[in-house]
Amino acid sequence: MPELPEVEALKDFLADHLVGREVVRVLPVAISVLKTYDPPVTAFEGREVTAVRRHGKFLDIEADGLHFVTHLARAGWLHWRDTLPDGPPRPGKGPLALRVALETGEGFDLTEAGTQKRLAVYVVRDPAEIPGVARLGPDPLAADFDEARFAQLLAGERRQLKGALRDQSLIAGVGNAYSDEILHAARMSPFKLAASLTPEETTRLYEALRSTLTEAVERSHGLAAGRLKAEKKSGLRVHGRTGEPCPVCGDTIREVSFSDSSLQYCPTCQTGGKPLADRRLSRLLK
Repeated sequence: MPELPEVEALKDFLADHLVGREVVRVLPVAISVLKTYDPPVTAFEGREVTAVRRHGKFLDIEADGLHFVTHLARAGWLHWRDTLPDGPPRPGKGPLALRVALETGEGFDLTEAGTQKRLAVYVVRDPAEIPGVARLGPDPLAADFDEARFAQLLAGERRQLKGALRDQSLIAGVGNAYSDEILHAARMSPFKLAASLTPEETTRLYEALRSTLTEAVERSHGLAAGRLKAEKKSGLRVHGRTGEPCPVCGDTIREVSFSDSSLQYCPTCQTGGKPLADRRLSRLLK
């Protein structure tokens, strides 16, 4: 799933390629991708792009007061085309969900792999009309997101750190991959309760949050859209690296599996050398 660093890089890339250009066609291929109908998606046609913004993991393309907003979800992606194919795209079994064409002949495709169709496109007059945007918590890279504000968010939070970091209404933009990376950098168990943090631990987690995301954004800056997935994967130290040695201490990276996701961590760096119980595996062994 694209998270804050990748969406930030896509925002910058699209700002360079879209602002000042006219959208001539918006062509839905999978109707299920459209989550709003008033105004219709065709209302975006004939407008000049004036800005590209990010709200958490949402991309917002503004054109003359109208907003084309997309959330790429778990398996969605944006592919830039210097030259779009001739003729309209044909509905079928492929991953193409929607195409946006510019007056220059350039444009982009939104695609989604897999069977769980969660890619979403909204055309609205105000991004706050979208429930997922309206409920977003503060952006962790915003200038006013200081340690005091972070500590206030965690005060009284009875959830485990892994779940708290992924909650978009608490902090916007962090998902499964970067929450693993942040907790590894902070040397904390994903199962530690947020409310139990000492002031020193809060400082450590805040610094890990900011540095991990900032470094990922810097690595992605200036990359073409097609290279962002590979950059994300190469920059991850624990997420998706089950069985590999920890780059900090050399211990074997372990995994905890859930029904539809998994987390990765280093026992030596994060849990005092003790492996966490994998609940799915425990059930299988009973």
